[in-house]
Amino acid sequence: MALTRDDISEALAAYWGRKDLQNENSRIAGKVGAGTAGSVRGGHQFDPVAAILAKPFIEAGYAPHDVRIEGKLTLPGYYRPSKDWDVIITNRGTVAAAFELKALGGPSFGNNANNRIEEALGSATDTHQACVDGRFGAELPWLGYLIVVEDHAKSRRPSRPKSVVAGDLDPAWVGSSYQQRIALGVERMVAQRVYDAACVLVSNKTDPGPCEPSPVADWAHFTAAINARIAYLKDLGIPK
Repeated sequence: MALTRDDISEALAAYWGRKDLQNENSRIAGKVGAGTAGSVRGGHQFDPVAAILAKPFIEAGYAPHDVRIEGKLTLPGYYRPSKDWDVIITNRGTVAAAFELKALGGPSFGNNANNRIEEALGSATDTHQACVDGRFGAELPWLGYLIVVEDHAKSRRPSRPKSVVAGDLDPAWVGSSYQQRIALGVERMVAQRVYDAACVLVSNKTDPGPCEPSPVADWAHFTAAINARIAYLKDLGIPK
């Protein structure tokens, strides 16, 4: 059964509930770092989203031990020994899908936005080069990226990009908000095949939504790409 918009809406509502709980636990334990780092490092707030992404693979016949949202979630790298992903689906050595799940929140949307783009590029580039190096065999991994951007006045507000000392700044960035910047950056990663599919969701705890700032990197395109990957592997006899 295909994933629906209700699926991701319910998952995001659960995501915000878990994130608030993680914030409170971190505060009590005195572990909160700069900004909201304590809640982001908690590691479990994305479990509802991960479970939703795993669902179509389970329904397609992948065994429970093939669908990982916790435990061993490591794939080989090239520029580093390995990389941990948030969801990995495998079958007899074939990586059916690997998903990176990220969040962008305040208070420092500018620094966090740059970090999210750099992380996304680094993770995919490392895996692609590991493919060239023969780390995965003939059937290459399918990579998906999903980012939840906090809907906040600061993320909606147009922001002036830093001036450059040489070269020409792309005018597409001028006057854009952080929500728009993330959407554009992710759209370009999909266009350049950095990721096989990606999704940008704008949400907050009072209105989980989500809103979708990109007509390309939205939930409908993302789930269609997942369905296509499952169908492609099925024609190859995967899962076996």
